[in-house]
Amino acid sequence: MAQYQITVDGEMLHQLFRGDEGVGKLLESVLNQVLEAQVTEHIKAAPFERTDDRAGYRNGYREREMKTRVGTLELRVPRVRSGSFSTEMFDRYQRSEQALVLALMEMVINGVSTRKVRRITEELCGTSFSKSTVSELCKALDPVVSAWNGRTLADKRFPFVVVDAMQLKIRKERRVVPQSALIAVGVNEEGYREVLGLMIGDSESEATWSEFFRWMIDRGLHGVDLIVSDHHGGLVNAVKRHFQGIAWQRCQVHFMRNILDACPKRYHDGLKADLRLLFNAPNIQTARDLLDDIVTKYAQKAPRAVSCLEAGFDDAMAVMALPEPYRRRLRSTNGLERLNREVRRRERVIGIFPNVDSALRLLGAMLMEQDEEWSTGRLYFRMDLYWEYKQSESKGKTGDAELQRGAAA
Repeated sequence: MAQYQITVDGEMLHQLFRGDEGVGKLLESVLNQVLEAQVTEHIKAAPFERTDDRAGYRNGYREREMKTRVGTLELRVPRVRSGSFSTEMFDRYQRSEQALVLALMEMVINGVSTRKVRRITEELCGTSFSKSTVSELCKALDPVVSAWNGRTLADKRFPFVVVDAMQLKIRKERRVVPQSALIAVGVNEEGYREVLGLMIGDSESEATWSEFFRWMIDRGLHGVDLIVSDHHGGLVNAVKRHFQGIAWQRCQVHFMRNILDACPKRYHDGLKADLRLLFNAPNIQTARDLLDDIVTKYAQKAPRAVSCLEAGFDDAMAVMALPEPYRRRLRSTNGLERLNREVRRRERVIGIFPNVDSALRLLGAMLMEQDEEWSTGRLYFRMDLYWEYKQSESKGKTGDAELQRGAAA
């Protein structure tokens, strides 16, 4: 990551304590200094510096406005004679901000907002916006989000995929209707997480989830060994239909809630403690022994809870087939739900989206930024142990097949 040396004079530091105007001036100065440092790095020479490594010459500046929460900043973007200098810094870090502003502005323009939303818009942007301004911002943001959301997935394998949905309210034909935002996150062969895709659907039916899975498969999703989700009927049926032969892990957090919902409240604490021991068992045999103990203990006290546990045990313990380091993070959808909560924090500001495009724009921009953070951050898993496990599993299957052929002969 590039490092820049920023200077702040005494007057600007004094202005910093005068409110948002001082913060805006400080931010404007910092960003202009960053631009100067970037163009110096690009042409390999400071202003008026003589050097054999020089790769170009400055050619003045172009003025550019950036609307932020602390007001409109006046930026001086350097130009070089060859025209080869460009910066993606502001585009990258403004995507979700632009999407939020666009959604708010569309609500104002389409007449579905309140006075409070108008005030929020002006507070965030420091100004009001016309329809033409909204149109231009849409043209800049929509293709970027669309291209990212529709990118090919064929370049890497994704052994682990986690899927979930969140409910939105979207205006359609003068009515506010509930819609489902389907989201998939995968762990690639190198151990990094990626947001695989986002789709807005009418419901969480099998047909909607099937469309979502077909769309990702058409984009090249392959190498999937485990899918993690909750026990929604339409979702489970779609997984079985499109990922035949692939293990499905039922989210243990949702599973525990289902069991406790079927249990009399006076037994909740005891059963919850027993279930935690079960889900943290070191191996599948220990888990089965603990299952037998729970069944014996609660068969008469909470028969519905016991029935629920027995019916879903194998699906909730599918992760036990993996090496131990991978189990904790793959036994539930918690990782994806944390991401959903971050999205929800911004979505609550909107309340009701004026249309589907507005929802895709805001959610897509936020997921895109999260995807970039994951791809440049720390590994989610070290995958060497997993590939060793897969190799030994493959050899075991080959040996079993040879034994069966020998027995048949």
